[in-house]
Amino acid sequence: MEIIKVIVLGIVEGITEWLPISSTGHMILVDEFLKLDVSDEFLEMFLVVIQLGAIMAVVVLFWDKLFPFSFKNGVSVDSGIMSMWLKIIVACIPAAVVGILWDDVFTKLFYNYQTVAIMLILFGILFIIVENGNKNKQATITELSRITYKEALIIGLFQLIAAVLPGTSRSGATIVGGLLVGVSRTVAAEFTFFLAIPVMFGASLLKIVKFGFDFSAYELLILAIGMAVAFVVSILSIKFLMGYIKKHDFKAFGWYRIVLGIVVLGYFFIAG
Repeated sequence: MEIIKVIVLGIVEGITEWLPISSTGHMILVDEFLKLDVSDEFLEMFLVVIQLGAIMAVVVLFWDKLFPFSFKNGVSVDSGIMSMWLKIIVACIPAAVVGILWDDVFTKLFYNYQTVAIMLILFGILFIIVENGNKNKQATITELSRITYKEALIIGLFQLIAAVLPGTSRSGATIVGGLLVGVSRTVAAEFTFFLAIPVMFGASLLKIVKFGFDFSAYELLILAIGMAVAFVVSILSIKFLMGYIKKHDFKAFGWYRIVLGIVVLGYFFIAG
């Protein structure tokens, strides 16, 4: 039964990590119904570290756009990819600083169903407002290389909101930030995927260090299964999203967030 629960959590992570509907929010909510037989400390770490499986899906799918080195006829470096990585680092600075200094504080304050539900609704509304505002506008940034350091930093500030408030959605927040500064949906999604790599590796490392490296065999098995499932499902989710946004906007995700947030508030109000 515990393995089945881990598989379900891996599926939820793989779907919601890349769709702008909040993976952490969904994981917290699912855990309300599927309680893993683990310590609170391990669960807190697991809900973050399982994201490494999702990250590996990005690395596999976008390797040619991520790896700047070529070894044909000697070693050469793609300056465009290196420039992109520098912009990603700039975008990561706000969330990295806040995460290192105040991760425990924000976890205690905001990792609950009330925050998740409220942020699901608020960012759902914001998605609809932004998409309606962009309805008759042409994106000014249609290639990753045209994102400036200033725009990368603005997107990074939106990512900071998601780092502090579960239910916001890291991908959702950064995509909204990208759309507001004129980035096309496809480029905003790709930049969001790439931005997740250092952020999630860093967050996972921080959680593992705080938890300690003294894992039991059972805990290692749970982590391995969760990450493997998240990896496979993430590949499917990323391919779906990239195909979807070529023909549609993000408003459907906004409405989904609003409905889910209302359902969550209603459920816990009745249950409580």
